[in-house]
Amino acid sequence: MSNENEPLVEMLFRNGTLTFVGIILSFSLTFLSQWAQNPIPWTLIDLPTMLLLSAGIITQGSSLVIFLRHDSLQRRVYDKASKVFLCGLAMTVSGVFMAIVIDFVQLIT
Repeated sequence: MSNENEPLVEMLFRNGTLTFVGIILSFSLTFLSQWAQNPIPWTLIDLPTMLLLSAGIITQGSSLVIFLRHDSLQRRVYDKASKVFLCGLAMTVSGVFMAIVIDFVQLIT
């Protein structure tokens, strides 16, 4: 279903995006690793945070897979991967804030 007249994304721009997505995914995985080693014991209240962080990281990884495909130079594929990445980033950021708030509440009580 490839259209020869479909606009393409410049290779240099796509490569920069790939780098950015890889770095943010790496930071997300590092945060999850550091949060898992938190000295505050885990409870059931941490489960939604863990699910949100995991879903965000999986979604970011999915966007990276789309960006790595050959057809990601097609504008519609690139835009789809960008939207998937932004959704994953939003989930991960929400999970990070949730983890910070929960840890703060546990520390003050």
